[in-house]
Amino acid sequence: MNKDLVIIGGGPAGLAAAIEAKKNGIDDILILERDKRLGGILQQCIHNGFGLHVFKEQLTGPEYAQRFIDEVEKLGIEYKLESMVLHLGEDKKIIVLNPKDGLFEIQAKAVVLAMGCRERTRGALNIPGNRPAGVFTAGAAQRFVNMEGYMVGKKVVILGSGDIGLIMARRMTIEGAEVKMVVELMPYSTGLKRNIVQCLEDFDIPLLFNHTVTKIHGKERVEGVTIAKVDDKRQPIEGTELFVECDTLLLSVGLIPENELTRETKIEINPVTNGAYVNELMETSIEGIFACGNVVHVHDLVDFVTQESFLAGYGAAKYIKGEKSNSANKFKTKGLNGIRYVVPNIIHPENVKDAVNFYMRVSDVYHNVNLIVKDGDKVLYKLRKNHVSPGEMENVKLSKEILQKVEGDELVFELEEVAI
Repeated sequence: MNKDLVIIGGGPAGLAAAIEAKKNGIDDILILERDKRLGGILQQCIHNGFGLHVFKEQLTGPEYAQRFIDEVEKLGIEYKLESMVLHLGEDKKIIVLNPKDGLFEIQAKAVVLAMGCRERTRGALNIPGNRPAGVFTAGAAQRFVNMEGYMVGKKVVILGSGDIGLIMARRMTIEGAEVKMVVELMPYSTGLKRNIVQCLEDFDIPLLFNHTVTKIHGKERVEGVTIAKVDDKRQPIEGTELFVECDTLLLSVGLIPENELTRETKIEINPVTNGAYVNELMETSIEGIFACGNVVHVHDLVDFVTQESFLAGYGAAKYIKGEKSNSANKFKTKGLNGIRYVVPNIIHPENVKDAVNFYMRVSDVYHNVNLIVKDGDKVLYKLRKNHVSPGEMENVKLSKEILQKVEGDELVFELEEVAI
């Protein structure tokens, strides 16, 4: 089977990329989705707060996904469900397995990687104790409660203050469980401020910073956990241990881009984001293979995933039509002084449509700083920020006109303290 464009992943990223490619003149598109329906993780996110940037209104996850699913159907874009991609080669040859077609091969002209991300599990944390029932990732618990109709526990401790954990603290409380506390290793929350307010403060759920779970108790079922304070090296402080009775432990300790295929294809990986290095069109180090959404770097808002994925679809269309410039005129982006990473990583100004949205995360909580962008000693952009935190992504939009005037081989993004 030959296809102009194959999109791996039918979540919000894949759907947006497919729609934009179709609107830019590519008709021969196939979306491959391993689940039983399109929409990805949004189908289990029944809370609202989605769509404020893209649709200027509050939607639930399924409502947001459905708008894109309807558009895919309307545009006649082909998709295959329950389809697992087993291999992607540098030559864009894809091996797929599904119950209907069996094992088959697709040769694509271009590929968009939109596999999303997964949660860190207990195995990644090495928490001592037995392996009793009652330990879930927050996302698994969310699926059980919201989609399968099962209640996962009655007395709950949540480790980690990522957004899914915060949202599940509220969800479990609404369903009648007692959420004892949310325990966070870091001195700050890794989730959005609005979720701290709406999911914890509004429900009087305590949030303990600089704490972690040091042991899980129970043989058949969780009977409790031991928590302890940690020092500035994130190590438990002896003598601060506290036993908390519970029957369920939810883990919300970070997300990892789902990049096994990316690595297998020998695409260059950014060690900070664990996603592919991408350029201004979201193209990876292999020409004609693009990536977007949480497979590149973990986002906090699906609206930003969508905007980034529109760009990947547009880029793939330009590549297939032979309209992408391969000019040697390019520069890299770099984060310094409090900026952990910047995406995209490489910019060819000739390929920029109107502007580039640069997304970044800071390495700590900072107050009263300027976010600045520099070309050598020349400041191209400066914005005063009263507060920045690792839990909230920052973004800077620079026009094509500005980018075409960059003289150095590196665009530096950094924080600068403001004297008060």
